[in-house]
Formats: sequence, C-alpha cells, structure tokens
Amino acid sequence: MTGNNIHKASLFEGVDRVAVLLYILLTMCGLVVITSASFDDSIEGFFSFQHFYIKQVVWMGAAYTIALAILLLDSRYYHMYSYYAYALGIIPLLAVLAFGREVNGAKAWFEFGSFRFQPAEFAKIATALAVARLMSNYTFSIKRIGDLIRVASIILLPLAIIIMQNDTGSGVVLCSFIIVLYREGLNKWLCIPIIMVATLFIFSFLFSPMILLIVLILLFSISNAMMIGGYWRTHIIFVAAIAMSSLLLYGVSAIFWDGELSGYSSLIICTIIGVIVAAIFAIKKNLTSIFLTLALFVGSMLFVPTADVIFESVLKPHQKERILSFLGIINDPSGVDYNVNQSKIAIGSGGLFGKGFMEGTQIKYNFVPEKHTDFIFCTVGEEWGFIGAMIVMALLCGLILRLMKMGERQQEPFSRIYSYCVASILLFHALVNIGMTVGLIPVMGIPLPFLSYGGSSLVAFTILVFVAIRLDASPRKGAMSIR
Repeated sequence: MTGNNIHKASLFEGVDRVAVLLYILLTMCGLVVITSASFDDSIEGFFSFQHFYIKQVVWMGAAYTIALAILLLDSRYYHMYSYYAYALGIIPLLAVLAFGREVNGAKAWFEFGSFRFQPAEFAKIATALAVARLMSNYTFSIKRIGDLIRVASIILLPLAIIIMQNDTGSGVVLCSFIIVLYREGLNKWLCIPIIMVATLFIFSFLFSPMILLIVLILLFSISNAMMIGGYWRTHIIFVAAIAMSSLLLYGVSAIFWDGELSGYSSLIICTIIGVIVAAIFAIKKNLTSIFLTLALFVGSMLFVPTADVIFESVLKPHQKERILSFLGIINDPSGVDYNVNQSKIAIGSGGLFGKGFMEGTQIKYNFVPEKHTDFIFCTVGEEWGFIGAMIVMALLCGLILRLMKMGERQQEPFSRIYSYCVASILLFHALVNIGMTVGLIPVMGIPLPFLSYGGSSLVAFTILVFVAIRLDASPRKGAMSIR
C-alpha cells in the first residue's frame, strides 16, 4: 500500500466500533433517565440551563469532544507520561483536603461558581495509567514481593487520601485493581487473605468469636486435607478435638471471667493450641505446605478481635449505620434505611415493562433521594421495568466484556493491563451502585457509569474508556494500513 493511501486512513480505522457504540448508547440512556428523574415543572422553559438534563447535554458534548481528541493523540504518549499523570492526579487530591468544599459529609469537591470538580474521579485514570506503566516494565515480576509492594503503594496512596476526604466509596473503587493483579499472575494464596479479611469483618458482627473459630478450623483443615490427600481421618480427629476443646474452654472462661472477654480469651487459647497441634502434625509428616495454611489461619483469627476496633475507630457514624442496616442489626425505615427502602419500592413497582417516561410516581414525587445521581437505577427500574433494567445492565456488561477482549488481544502488556484496569473500575462501579439500590450491598456514594448525572464522572469515565480504545486501535490500525 502506498504512503498516500496510508495517510488517507480514516480516524476510526482500527477503532473498536462496538465499544464506541456501547458507550454512546449508555450515555444516551443516561440522558433520557436524567431528564425523567430531574425534570422540574417549576422551572420555566424546557431548555433552561437550570435543568440538570441540559447541563448533562453540555457535559456530553464536552465528553464526546474529549473522546475525539484522545483518538487523535499518539498512543505512545499515554505510556510516556503515565507517571506525570499520576503526580498530577495526586496533587488535586491533596489540595481538595485544604481548599475543597464539603458535600454530603465528604470534602472531595472543588467548587467554582456553579461548576464542581471531583479530583477522585480523575485520580482513577492516573492510577490506572501508573499501574499499567509499572507492571509493563520488562524488569517487573509479580512474583517478587518488592514489586508487589511498589504496585500496592501506587494504589494505596490515592486510596488513603480519598478516604481522608471522607469519600470512602470512591476510594474503595481502587481495590478493584486486585482483579488486574490476579489476571497478571498474582498467586491465589495472596488473594485469599484479602477475601478472608473482608468476610471476617462482616461475619464478626453476626457470629461470636467461638463460632468463627470452629468454622475456620473446619475450613482450613478440609482445605489442607484436599491439598495433601490421604489424611482425612487424622484431620477429622483434629477438627473434632479442637472444636470440643474450644467449647470446653468457652464454658470454663465464662465461669472464671463472668462472661467478660470469654469469647476472645477462648479464641486466643484455642488458636494457640490449634497452631501447636497443626505444627507438630506438619513436622511429623514433613508437610511444609501446611505452614502456609497455618499463616492464613493465624492471620484470620488475629483479625477477628480487631474488627470491632476498626469499626469503632475508623468508620464514620453514617458508615457504621449503613453496615449495621445492611446486616439487619438495626432497622430504621425513616432514617438510615429510607433510601434503600424507597429504592426497592420504586424498582419493584416498575413491573416487567415499567410505567413509562416521566410516569414513575416514586421518582416524580421525590420519594427517592439522589434519584438522578447515585440512585439513578431506581428511575430505570420504575419507568423502564425489568426489561429496561436488563437492557441497561446488558449494555454495561457488554462494554466491560469488550474492554476485557480488547485487553486480551493486545501484544503489549501496557495496553492489556490498562484495559483490565478500566474494566475492573467499571465492573466495581456497576456492581456496587446497582447492588446498593436493590439492598444487596451497603450504600456507598458512587455513580453508575455513564448514567448518573455529573460532569466529573462522565468525563472521567469517557477518558478511561477512550484511552483503552486508542491503545487498542494503534496496532490494529497499523496492521490495516500495511494491508
């Protein structure tokens, strides 16, 4: 092919048109839903700039323009300037702590007149680029502890700053990068403690320490028997002995300490006994693999007593209430449970096909707070029904799966890792936002990608997605031009 023909290549040559189409459909769905959720009869003029949907149209125009600009840039720039972007992402996060405006208890916004800017949304882009740059280095190995610490530092720094802003939801989104690490070869045994910590934190509110101890002994013993094989009888005796001694010590400690600290005292004693017995068993049978299980077991059990400390000292009052409400420990229909209850009523009332555009009574009469932002899915459920909600979820899943496919077909690790970072962020946002509206997940203030009202989130998600599309298009565009 001649040089002149190469220069005549279309702007969209090599661009994943399916991903672009899914993006456009999602933003259009968002505009329709925001219009329905936020329309105010008291404001004169359908096209008044006081309406949220008109502001969203402006932001959509800006987002589309930025998307085109991203496609025009040389894809090498994203790799070259990743660390600079990360530094530029951290600076506003620190500045907002001093000069930001507090909104809904979170000091996470800059405000300039009627314009608001949330640095945390753009910090996700910077973190994704930095993680991709570090992990794509030819000297990087996910098997080395030092390299893992470097990746963790890049992720934890913005996470810690965002949590200091009291915007825990936005910060926790960065934990989704564990998916990327796992895709790139992170040992599953390093993933298990993270899952175990989260699980124990939740279950420590529902069950006594003694029950958790017995269940963990059972789980770890069965897992050990499955790994080493041939020692089922020994493990059954081991579990029975520890469980019985646990119950006995629990009763004895309750008598001596009159119920105070009895659970934790028995927990510590039984853990020590269990570790000693397991260690003797491992040494006798020459089973070095059991020591890894022991480390996980001890770490898990030591975390249980600290769950209360974390809950009381780290979490804010409204975060405590949301967790306790989610677990059913407290019930406050007119307080902390109000948003979720009204959300479920709105979604349930939509039925199969919904009530129609601007016909949702729960939305129309303001029973659902934040109906055009964090709880936008309620509007989808009430007015579009089950079918409409499934279509929106299918579009989101389609875009996430497309990003993963784009990552898998990359030859360069930087593009692959970045695509998975974007897919992980979108997946976390979608799962948490939709999950909280139907009561499956505690309420966290994070938007539904491309549907929730907000300029910062729309522009940030657009940049995230189109950088991935541009990185994917570069080698494919070159291959098409050569042909």
